[in-house]
Amino acid sequence: MLNNQKKAVVLLSGGLDSATAMAMALRDGFEVYALSFSYGQRHSIELGCAAEQAAEKAVEHKVVEIDLRTFGGSALTADIEVPKHGSMDELGDEIPITYVPARNTIFLSYALAWAEVLGAFDIFIGVNALDYSGYPDCRPEFVAAYEAMANLATVAGVQGKKMTIHAPLIEMGKAEIIQCGLDLGVDYAKTTSCYDPAPDGRSCGHCDSCLLRKKGFGDIGETDPRKYV
Repeated sequence: MLNNQKKAVVLLSGGLDSATAMAMALRDGFEVYALSFSYGQRHSIELGCAAEQAAEKAVEHKVVEIDLRTFGGSALTADIEVPKHGSMDELGDEIPITYVPARNTIFLSYALAWAEVLGAFDIFIGVNALDYSGYPDCRPEFVAAYEAMANLATVAGVQGKKMTIHAPLIEMGKAEIIQCGLDLGVDYAKTTSCYDPAPDGRSCGHCDSCLLRKKGFGDIGETDPRKYV
């Protein structure tokens, strides 16, 4: 039987947001192809979570190996301490050292390449511009600019077949994202958000990402299934 289902590449980190974005793509009827990256991140435990999520949903999953430690410049890819905080009140307004230079630009470029090969015209990325750490490549302006570039840089774009970058979480708070995922059957026990997990995989509980995650679950009265130190 001919499969007329639309294809979409989903950037799947293994985290809470990307798992929710993948669930939304599946809900919307896309045939999903999940793409993850082993880029020298200190929290590489997330790749195991991504594999579990993809297997659970029976979607094709590729892991691309690149080494952003070559450039460093981030607490996630260099020998720089991950900032820890006692509470959300301690989070500042400056872009934190956990920002990985050009990461989403690089990841989207790989997704765009795979989409061209697959004949897909849709890419999903789980960026969020409300409850997040202030990364410049998580903003609506970035997503819009990348989509414009994608339609200039691809055969499909030149032929008038529009490439769309979906960022369905972009204007959602963390609590809203979690509730949406729960409604769609996302198993958040299979996700990790921690930037500096313990050797046994438990989350630190005090990095920016852990604090945002815990607050999101707390705001909707749910228990975070992730184990913490």
